[in-house]
Amino acid sequence: MSPAGPFPLYYPGDARRAFGSDEATLRFARVAQLEPGSRVLVLGCGPGTAPVLLARDLGCSVVAADTDDALLAPVRERVRALGLGDRVELRRVDLDRLGFPEGEFDAILIQGRIFYPLATALTLLRRYLARRGRIGMTFPARVGRYTTRSALEFWEKRIGGYLLLPRELLLELEARGYEPESVETLTDLELDALYRDVETRLEATPAADAAVLRQEIALHREQNGKTGVSYAFLTGRRKEPGEKPPASRDRG
Repeated sequence: MSPAGPFPLYYPGDARRAFGSDEATLRFARVAQLEPGSRVLVLGCGPGTAPVLLARDLGCSVVAADTDDALLAPVRERVRALGLGDRVELRRVDLDRLGFPEGEFDAILIQGRIFYPLATALTLLRRYLARRGRIGMTFPARVGRYTTRSALEFWEKRIGGYLLLPRELLLELEARGYEPESVETLTDLELDALYRDVETRLEATPAADAAVLRQEIALHREQNGKTGVSYAFLTGRRKEPGEKPPASRDRG
């Protein structure tokens, strides 16, 4: 297996984010059982609406974090305009040293950004979750019955590992100390819309990053969106060593 490409995987800062809609945020909030006072880390928040939605509508205490002040600026303006400064803390972070206390958050949410290899992300972020805290994060996945060789080679080189099926992503969650709860993938139409939005921003993207994104988009379109690769959003609950599995739902 080839070494991974550089992380985080680059996407234009103001582009549409996979699973970045308000509906997706609220689905995660329900799974994570968030309530007023729940402490949530939204990592890679810019320019999404999740920090404001979680703070304003659900009463959560949110840390909205990203790697660049420019990415935080739109969130900062919305927070100021809505008077949510007491519920939303904005923080610029170093991905190698996030600097949060262990067990700090009831939930960690990453929408449409891929900051680390999968195993690294799950291991690193688990320590920041409180007991029974949830993680919701994005990662590429194989979908359908067939994956084109060109797409498989592109993605496995990019992430430096095997491209997993959604059910295999859930198994990876379990292996890294979580109770797997859900996984969903973008439909072909959703992926088309994502790529159209990214494409409009490539002129302002650094040349090397733009070249990789153009290749990703070209592979998708060469097969009419049927490459067998999409983005997945997986959710899991922090599980403690020795914890018993949940009771069978069919009582059997």
